[in-house]
Amino acid sequence: MMESPDPKKNDGIGKALWLAVQLVWDMGWIIAIPAVLFGFGGAYVDKYFQTSPLFILLGLGLALLFSFLALKRKLKEIIKKRF
Repeated sequence: MMESPDPKKNDGIGKALWLAVQLVWDMGWIIAIPAVLFGFGGAYVDKYFQTSPLFILLGLGLALLFSFLALKRKLKEIIKKRF
């Protein structure tokens, strides 16, 4: 006969999986929000001043910088909690 699964055995795996999903979700928002805000902001400024690719590229560059710094801070926080 098959044994019924013991929920206590898989508790660590389930918790690790949940933390991984939460991390991926957070990382997605950390990357997406600055990209959308600075990208659309740069496009708006470009349209207003008629400087086609200049401000959208600057905006996306700033979004990349802010996303990198936010991800770095988030990973440091996770490492500090974990170890």
